Amino acid sequence: MSRKYFGTDGIRGTVGQAPITPDFVLRLAHAVGRVLKRTEARPTVLIGKDTRISGYMLESALESGFNSAGVDVLLLGPLPTPGVAYLTRARRASLGVVISASHNPFADNGIKFFSAQGAKLSDDWEREVEAALEEAPVWADSANLGKTRRLDDAAGRYTEFCKSTFASDLTLKGLKIVVDAAHGAAYQIAPMVFHELGADVVAIGCSPNGLNINHEVGATHPQALVAAVKAHGADFGVALDGDADRLQLVDAQGRLYNGDELLYIMVDDRLGLDEHVPGVVGTLMTNMAVEVALKARGVQFVRAKVGDRYVLEELDKRKWLLGGEGSGHLLALDKNTTGDGLISALQILQACVRSGKSVADLLANVTLFPQTLINVRLKPGQDWQASAGLADAIKAVEAELGANGRLLLRASGTEPLVRVMVEAVDAAQAQRCAERVAAIVSA
Repeated sequence: MSRKYFGTDGIRGTVGQAPITPDFVLRLAHAVGRVLKRTEARPTVLIGKDTRISGYMLESALESGFNSAGVDVLLLGPLPTPGVAYLTRARRASLGVVISASHNPFADNGIKFFSAQGAKLSDDWEREVEAALEEAPVWADSANLGKTRRLDDAAGRYTEFCKSTFASDLTLKGLKIVVDAAHGAAYQIAPMVFHELGADVVAIGCSPNGLNINHEVGATHPQALVAAVKAHGADFGVALDGDADRLQLVDAQGRLYNGDELLYIMVDDRLGLDEHVPGVVGTLMTNMAVEVALKARGVQFVRAKVGDRYVLEELDKRKWLLGGEGSGHLLALDKNTTGDGLISALQILQACVRSGKSVADLLANVTLFPQTLINVRLKPGQDWQASAGLADAIKAVEAELGANGRLLLRASGTEPLVRVMVEAVDAAQAQRCAERVAAIVSA
């Protein structure tokens, strides 16, 4: 059975349009509550959210839906997505719920869930919930209704957890760090974490009003961070997205580093401590230079489909710990069970402090390959894979690139597009090869 409501990261959409309406969200919580009660007599659910104005409405609807099914609720208030995952595990709760649309604008919102272990739930669980949504509600009577209370120190608990992942013999004293929380869930926590580890903190994107989340700030708009680092003469800049599971980092020169580069630094730091790193998971879009550099260090590299969910699945399958995407979703599964922008930032800063090197110095052996990406719009009903001569063109381009580049063709999951990506040591060659293949796809 395919899923009707759940996408790759929970349920998401525009507020006021199905399914992000209070009546549906109430029914969703009731259905989830009934599924939980099949295996647990009195479940407890944690609910956290980002700073969107719609979070109040959706929080109330979730609370009512869970209570009506006889499920207790613990409200966490604004808290990063990875903070909800952590507290769900730490509090031994039955389920964690996050109200957020991550890096999307304020008009969107969504609901996603974490298991009692702080991990994303399976497709089978999501299908079970969708089946329960089709059933008539079974309202608990007054004596068996769930209760709701607020966990007042949720932010403090998560702050201490983040700090615990930074080496106890190191400090951020003497460093000026610009922290951009995208007016999102980490607007209080992120500046506090870096301040309590000793840094001189300059906060931007930390004044949410319910309508400005991700607006011209944060990981998806890093220009604000680059400008602030230069203006304040800072040593580093750290930008998170609305729910703080994504990281972008800037150095003192104002250079922006992507997730591929930051992932390499995380691995390099552990190798420098003589830790065994059997392998790393990236995606189909991870820059080939990172793969080459890791293999030169004796670290196996595997590509998953684009999306942190698929990176996590591959890590779980192989029992590895480190993975990530160029977008800044980084996973260190011995630190947290899901992508965590704050903890990822601390891992990078820790590597710099421990080595006494800059980010650029740590990446001296990694020069990103130039990439050319061409989006080819398809005609209605066009079977792009049947394009005449495509197979021959692919073979010829791959032969030309050899071991010094690669070609990737990927159909968009949301638009009638085929993405043609070529990366090579030579930028002109990447451009020429990509245009050659794109011309055949569009013919």
